[in-house]
Amino acid sequence: MKKIPLLLLAGSCLGALSSLSTGSAADAVPPIKIGAIFAVTGPASFLGAPESKTAKMLVDQINASGGALGRKLELIVKDSGGSPEKAVSFAKQLIEEDKVLAIIGPSTSGETLQIKNLCEENQMILVSCAAADAIVNPLAKYVFKTPQKDSQAATWIYRTMKEQGISKIAILTSNDGFGASGKKQLEELAKAAGIEILADEVYDKQATDLTDVLTKVKATPGVQAVVNWSIVPAQSIVAKNMKQLGMSIPLFQSHGFGNRKYVEQAGVAAEGILFPAGRLLVVEELPDNHPQKQVLAGYKKDYEAAYKEDVSTFGGHAYDAILIVTEAIKKAGTTDRAQVRDAIENLHGLVGTAGIYNFSATDHTGLDLNAFEMLTVKDGKFTIYRK
Repeated sequence: MKKIPLLLLAGSCLGALSSLSTGSAADAVPPIKIGAIFAVTGPASFLGAPESKTAKMLVDQINASGGALGRKLELIVKDSGGSPEKAVSFAKQLIEEDKVLAIIGPSTSGETLQIKNLCEENQMILVSCAAADAIVNPLAKYVFKTPQKDSQAATWIYRTMKEQGISKIAILTSNDGFGASGKKQLEELAKAAGIEILADEVYDKQATDLTDVLTKVKATPGVQAVVNWSIVPAQSIVAKNMKQLGMSIPLFQSHGFGNRKYVEQAGVAAEGILFPAGRLLVVEELPDNHPQKQVLAGYKKDYEAAYKEDVSTFGGHAYDAILIVTEAIKKAGTTDRAQVRDAIENLHGLVGTAGIYNFSATDHTGLDLNAFEMLTVKDGKFTIYRK
């Protein structure tokens, strides 16, 4: 048998070991952990379920394209069921045990406001998927959000009312974080907009019939329109109860109405509802040269192909949150949390589903009034409102 020189054998073995070592090192690069708190189940699942699906889909797409900084993303999703108490517990887990780089979500304003200070105290990046102005006002260094502001939605509603000659209204709001924030903005902005609030009713967020509240509104002389600011189930119930009571005045909803399921639940009573929203729901109506068209059309196509259900504004909030964190990591060139936070604050011209983000040291939403369109329901579908 031919003898193999010892030196050659040793070299071959070292080469093999070196190859194994290099491969193992590459495979062993730890992923970048991103936490997510979504109301996947429970009464706010219409928000959290599409958010969770969207976040997972986008993370898979990013990983398939090489991840961020050559590292894969690991998404750790916690289902809060819409409970602020669970959101706090999960936030602590993600910070202390999972040691994530950032948290996206929660789905609701109430949950977000419960964990805002916790994240700030722990210098944990939070990119919320909820809308309340209080999430970013007062400003917290590590806290951002993706949906347009409640104040911007209220401004759009009042602007449209004035165009229609409406000046005397009733407002209905749910007794949760989102409803309270909307109530505050509607009340504070009314006078400057030339709007007089003749009736101001708050109802239980779980109410399944609002006939008594709307009967009061109907009996209030001079009311020309109703604004409802809530999440489900009331969004559909208000519309149905108004129709049952023979109330033919316009119904405006908040930007929380951006899901076709609410139209389906309200049936014919949804016809004519007006609400401000991003352009995802009407992407087909946008000109091809619109700066958001490609992103919106791509997200809609991918989501609907993957999950066999209509895309919603809410899933878009999670899309934008993942996009913001990922782009900031790339911009920072590191996963150092402080530097990633700084990078988010300096993201400009980032095209998302809600609009084009331009963050700054004083603006942690990054969207202006142009992020909205006024939409309406026509023949059971969303369309851009034409004056």
